[in-house]
Amino acid sequence: MIKSLLGRGSASANSASATPPTPESPASDSTHGKPARSAGHSDRGAQGKPSRQRSRQAAAERTPWTLDEFQVAPEEGKTRFHDLGLRDELMQGIAGLGFSYCSPIQAAILPQTLQGHDAIGKAQTGTGKTAAFLITVFNDLLCHPQEGERFLGEPRALVIAPTRELVMQIAADAEDLAKYSGLKVVTLIGGMDYQKQLNRLNSDVVDLVVATPGRLIDFMQRRDLFLDRIETLVLDEADRMLDMGFIPQVKRIVRATPPKQDRQTLLFSATFTQDIINLSEQWTFEPITVEIEPDHVATDSVDQKVYLVSSEQRYRLLVNLVRSPEATSVIVFANRRDQVRKLHERLRKAGVSCGILSGEIPQAKRTSTLAQFKKGELKVLVATDVAGRGIHVDAVSHVVNYNLPEDPDDYVHRIGRTGRAGATGISISFASEDDAFLLPDIEALLGERLECTHPPESLLA
Repeated sequence: MIKSLLGRGSASANSASATPPTPESPASDSTHGKPARSAGHSDRGAQGKPSRQRSRQAAAERTPWTLDEFQVAPEEGKTRFHDLGLRDELMQGIAGLGFSYCSPIQAAILPQTLQGHDAIGKAQTGTGKTAAFLITVFNDLLCHPQEGERFLGEPRALVIAPTRELVMQIAADAEDLAKYSGLKVVTLIGGMDYQKQLNRLNSDVVDLVVATPGRLIDFMQRRDLFLDRIETLVLDEADRMLDMGFIPQVKRIVRATPPKQDRQTLLFSATFTQDIINLSEQWTFEPITVEIEPDHVATDSVDQKVYLVSSEQRYRLLVNLVRSPEATSVIVFANRRDQVRKLHERLRKAGVSCGILSGEIPQAKRTSTLAQFKKGELKVLVATDVAGRGIHVDAVSHVVNYNLPEDPDDYVHRIGRTGRAGATGISISFASEDDAFLLPDIEALLGERLECTHPPESLLA
């Protein structure tokens, strides 16, 4: 029996007594098999104290918002958010973001996930998958409010993503969508002050946690966070988590949630390798599968160039490119941290206003650097692929691949940082004798040939 028939609001709440521990959910990792908690739940210390209930008086005093304020005409071949039966609080957030019609993945997946089905989605970045799973989560939480007392450190929904920047971007999108819902979102990422994150987690009952695997494990080990009341689990960019070696941590996290029959699981990946297929079978229950293959893997709004250069010409070409008047906002990608660090130092010495994003940079510094770049205070951002996953800036004029990425999917992610929000952009890749062999795999993914030319002499001066 699928979860939608069990009743999403009650299935998770009753899972402790209705479902015995399974290999996926051992008793040592959760509290299944125990009776429902009461205020005297002493083994969790401060967490056993009932939280204050969130006041909605301020919201009640405002003039109620109605769908009449959000008119979207039906259009053949398109799905409106109006057509999905979403809660008004959520529709108001959607209206505020300017969304009118669903993207292809939203139109394909939301009618199923809103009914409680598990889902596996294959989609590249920029397809609208983040909004798809957030809308699913929030609508379910609003439609099935939890009855009885709730406790601190017990979220009802969890999103796991591989990088800090991606987690922060998802959380920012979540705050926008949930703006009028009264739902609380908390972000847990490494590299930031643990106590400050704990204070946010303990300031009130939390509805959604968005986290990186490592920091989430920290909170679980210290018994500051409990996942046995999770109703919806989202695994975003599962292929990237696999590449980065996070799967053992993710397995531990999944085991701490209710059994897959008693939770909704949404898994998204840009690629479907056999490993990802195997993991999705372990973690999901009778899922629907949605594959969104764009007509062009690379966006039509990006003009792609490949310059054939020698290794010695790369830096000179880069400096001249970022100094050109048309390069108003540039992201430079390199494959390794040491390359990113050296490029950042050389560009700064050359008088270029630039910042750096890589895994070795403290999170507070990465956050402030990205904010400066978004404001236009920095012209150039030098980044690794891991750090670059969470960069969502509408006004990026150029993306420069200082090295060709070893993984063709990373090429698509990189160039997708420009040509956003209806604007056009330029991607320039440097190819030389040490990495030109990577071009055929990139072209195979794109489904088209990339024209390789020598750079203009003016850029090599």
